[in-house]
Amino acid sequence: MISRRAWLGRTLGAGAALALTPELLRALQALQQPGGKLIQRAIPSSGEMLPVIGLSFSNHVSCADHGALKEVLRTFAGSGARVFDAMHGNTVAEQFHATAASELGIQNKLFWSTRGTPPGGPGGPPQVGPGAVKAHIDLWSARLGTSRLDLVMLPPQGDPMHLADLKAEKKAGRVRYIGVQVIGDNFYPQLEAVMRSEPIDFIGVDYDVGNRARVEDVILPLALERKIGVMAFFPLGMNAGSSCGGVNRNLFARVGSTPLPEWAAEFDAKSWAQFFLKYVISHPAVTVARVGTTKAHHMLDNIGGGIGRLPDEATRKRMAAFIDALPALPPLPQNPAAAPGISLPAVVLDRYVGEWKLASGTTVAFRRDADRLLVRLGTGSELPLNARSETRLQDPRGPVFEFQVNGEGKVTGLVLEQGGQRTTLERK
Repeated sequence: MISRRAWLGRTLGAGAALALTPELLRALQALQQPGGKLIQRAIPSSGEMLPVIGLSFSNHVSCADHGALKEVLRTFAGSGARVFDAMHGNTVAEQFHATAASELGIQNKLFWSTRGTPPGGPGGPPQVGPGAVKAHIDLWSARLGTSRLDLVMLPPQGDPMHLADLKAEKKAGRVRYIGVQVIGDNFYPQLEAVMRSEPIDFIGVDYDVGNRARVEDVILPLALERKIGVMAFFPLGMNAGSSCGGVNRNLFARVGSTPLPEWAAEFDAKSWAQFFLKYVISHPAVTVARVGTTKAHHMLDNIGGGIGRLPDEATRKRMAAFIDALPALPPLPQNPAAAPGISLPAVVLDRYVGEWKLASGTTVAFRRDADRLLVRLGTGSELPLNARSETRLQDPRGPVFEFQVNGEGKVTGLVLEQGGQRTTLERK
């Protein structure tokens, strides 16, 4: 890897390619200042230090210029960051992460985070079953030319045998760290159960200054108690659906043209991105905050969020109150998942009524109420689903239930799509 000084010189000399915006110049200045290095955090189970800013392209691979994404990765690694997460997205996205790092010659410089079972092809279901974990680890070892992976995580609602297989892979020395990850709060009970009962090293969970309550009340304190590292997903707010399109909890849309408060300088935040990132990173449970971007100058701005002073607890409360006081985003178009669905006949909705279960044993129950299908996960509240087609119905929080129907109109299966993952349910 080139030195930081050489990299900065190259970056400044490539102004046209990187578009030297005010944000980029501020980020470059932060890197050049004394102490302008990324903050490091220890993995609780080992003490190994990691830079606090991570990166993932996920579904950006399907909608962004691949050359631009490689420039983002070059900028990321050149700034001293290491945690490169290929956990979310389909097989094409997974392969791109490995290919881009290899072409840049940095695959052995990164701390790789991957999922433990194959995601399937674009739009296709994951191929899981006996041996799936070992096969996927074999695949990633071949992709990276290594005999040992850094971090492999699984969804807590998946087949319990997968976690047992993953623990065996760690014991065999083929995986350094293991964990579980979720997107959204639908599976928090399963996440908590695994955190309390299994010897895991990491969890992955979405966390931002506008999405705090259950994460800060339960998940992060438990991570501290159990000495589990935390990878914070979507610290700038979560996109709903495709990362190429609409937004859900997008914090930039929330602040709009609101100027950055002057007191943000007290913790060295020079942009809204750095404000958001410093809030997440300043929580003592967070090991790394994972960002995603298609622009190198945005990557540098994000890097600035992991440099310099961090807010103390009193300032964190002030930051949260500031964001909470901003007007809430309207339901549309910022949240496509909440858009009204198409109308389906009662006879179609009736065939979906019944109970299903996840591998963890959690019940997913559907019932019809007039012209709507409602869903209840475990003991949670019922929510009306928005029909996107005759077989695909969406939870307004983002997840999609896809019913598999044969030529006679009989339901033969159900798949839950969430965070780029597809989970098969069993009928009770």
